[in-house]
Amino acid sequence: MPPADASPPSPRDAFLRMLAAGKDGALLRYSLGNEFMKAGDAPAAVLHLERAVAQDDGYTAAWKLLGKALATAGRDADALAAYRRGIDVAHRKGDKQAEKEMTVFARRLEKAAGG
Repeated sequence: MPPADASPPSPRDAFLRMLAAGKDGALLRYSLGNEFMKAGDAPAAVLHLERAVAQDDGYTAAWKLLGKALATAGRDADALAAYRRGIDVAHRKGDKQAEKEMTVFARRLEKAAGG
């Protein structure tokens, strides 16, 4: 039994344990990416989100968060590419809200880049 003052493991730690146990998957990688973004570690988030979309190319939420993580990491060209891919995926799936959001984010990046 853990000591009374021991805090419960963070979701990120729990997800990392699941990954270490061989339970890899797009949802787990998305969840890890989200937790790393919450912690302010965009480069680590990018690694997990890239794995999420590699495992499930149709995961629109992962494409959207990958774009955000890449932009946060200062990789604007890669972020724009991720948003464009995510827009295409969302359009094919009929996920109009995700398509609209990623379109807005992509336009902001394009405007910031001067084009």
